[in-house]
Amino acid sequence: MKSVSLTAYPRALLKRIGAKKTRQAGRVPAIIYGAKSKPQTLEIGAKEMENLIHHSGSENILIDLAIDGAGSRHLALVQEIQHHPLTGKLVHVDLHEVKENEKVTVTVPVETVGIAAGVKTGGGVLEHVLFRLKVRALPKDVPEALEVDVTAMEIGQSLHIGDLKAPEGVEILGLKKVVVISVAAPVTEAQEAAAETAVPGALEPEMIKEKKEDGAAPAEKGGDKAAGDKGEKAAEKGKAPEKKPAEKKK
Repeated sequence: MKSVSLTAYPRALLKRIGAKKTRQAGRVPAIIYGAKSKPQTLEIGAKEMENLIHHSGSENILIDLAIDGAGSRHLALVQEIQHHPLTGKLVHVDLHEVKENEKVTVTVPVETVGIAAGVKTGGGVLEHVLFRLKVRALPKDVPEALEVDVTAMEIGQSLHIGDLKAPEGVEILGLKKVVVISVAAPVTEAQEAAAETAVPGALEPEMIKEKKEDGAAPAEKGGDKAAGDKGEKAAEKGKAPEKKPAEKKK
């Protein structure tokens, strides 16, 4: 990956008000940080940064950054770019300082090259499972994308992370058995018809309610007896139990 030259300026106006004034002046608030250096607040020309993003062929942008007035240069990767949710304008840029001789770990897109044989002649479907993979390399060796040639793939074949050929100086990270791209068999008319007529799931049993007669609620299990018992208890509530007359001793 080639580095792109860019000039940044020390940022004196901080906090929300300072950031707003910086944007009004046509610049974007930024920060550069690294493992062995203190974070430094900067501001970058908005047009210069937008042109850099627009003409970049990769999400990973390597910048040869010159800080005006400081007389220092820094090699940095664009870590994060924040946009306004409504206008889409640049809001903030995070830069991660790197060293030329130290490897970095970044995520790069996976792109397919060619048309799979199973798709071209067999009517199969190319399934792109993973669109991004992590790689480790020196900053200058980080690829813009991992290109995968799929022309020889037949129906039923898959390419795993371990099958991919990394560019020189690049290590592809991840489990070797994870599928990246595969070619699936075409769906037949019979399968389509079966899918259309298949019952999506067991139907829930229909709840049948008993009709009310004369405004009365349907009796529950053992309802007649329960109602009778309740009525008798209610009638007898508050009444002292009747005493049976004592039997005369013979």
